[in-house]
Amino acid sequence: MNTHDVLKYGNLTFLNTLGGVPKSEWETAGVCGFWSVKQIVAHLTSFEHLVAEVLSGFSEGGPTPHMEMMGKEGPERFNDLQVELRQDKTADEQLAEYKEAHSRVMSLIVQIPEETCRQNGTLPWYGEEYDLDDFLVYLNYGHKREHCAQINVFRDELEKG
Repeated sequence: MNTHDVLKYGNLTFLNTLGGVPKSEWETAGVCGFWSVKQIVAHLTSFEHLVAEVLSGFSEGGPTPHMEMMGKEGPERFNDLQVELRQDKTADEQLAEYKEAHSRVMSLIVQIPEETCRQNGTLPWYGEEYDLDDFLVYLNYGHKREHCAQINVFRDELEKG
């Protein structure tokens, strides 16, 4: 597997999906539960930061506030808190934060050898039988694809009028 490409194409799919929704509709609730497109972007931004923290553990290290919050609060509360933290940002500001976080992810992944990405047990908290590739395919690529499907349904409903 080419981990760089998995991250790249997950991002491109997400950005292309967002491009199909007018910014004027980004705050319309109900795209994913009660979340709007803007809130989904906030949610995925927080996960992009989390992925960057995981990747930095393989190279430069550093603080891990998103990982710590996820561990302390649990996934559902983490999601709510992260979306709430970004509620006052405009759609453009939110998208800019997402893109900046994704850029950091891409700069970190190239520092990790492919062999390391495929080595089971490098993320013991995720499961000894899994590797970094597994984590990224699920938490990054698959997660984005899931929300893209929801956004596409929303976009289709908008087009129907």
